[in-house]
Amino acid sequence: MSMPIAVAAGPAPARLRAVESDASVDENWDLVRAAQRGDTAAFGKLYDRYVDWVYRYVLLRVGDRHLAEDVTSETFLRALRRITSISYQGRDVGAWFTTIARNLVLDHVKSSRFRLEIVTDEVTESGTQTFGASAQHSPGPEQQVISKTTNDELLRCIAGLGDDQRECIILRFIQGFSVSETAQIMQRNEGAVKALQHRAVRRLAKLLPTGLR
Repeated sequence: MSMPIAVAAGPAPARLRAVESDASVDENWDLVRAAQRGDTAAFGKLYDRYVDWVYRYVLLRVGDRHLAEDVTSETFLRALRRITSISYQGRDVGAWFTTIARNLVLDHVKSSRFRLEIVTDEVTESGTQTFGASAQHSPGPEQQVISKTTNDELLRCIAGLGDDQRECIILRFIQGFSVSETAQIMQRNEGAVKALQHRAVRRLAKLLPTGLR
């Protein structure tokens, strides 16, 4: 069974800002509770709000559009089956969807060999600064490194990172998750995430074209 995916071309920083607001977080959890009571329309609204976000995360992890679509569909099917198991944890429900997607990606990595190919046309909009949308949560010097690059350059550099560093950068600077949310998704403590982020950004700086360092 698959679910239709209609993905807009490029991330929406405005959505990230909205998701991070307390009012939006509460509203999304109200939808979760409604879905737990059997309200399929409420789950449909959650799907509409998060499908692009989840798809972008998966696409950056696997580098294949068709696989990303399949994993995204399976993510929401699993979420629907498990909706009664989730309870409010003080974070936006997007972290839960992303955790499900992450586990599916890890299962794929374990079960097959694949070469990461960075695709940009569905992840960024040409000529816009997409990344660093959650700069208010990010350390200044590290955010400056991220902001130096164009979207395509950053994606190419991210492909040169190790898997853990790549995921940390995707979650923190592209998906806009906080350190605590990233720690929850990656199943690490916050100190470990901060250290991983620092190493990843230093590595990114070395991978940048000489003129942008």
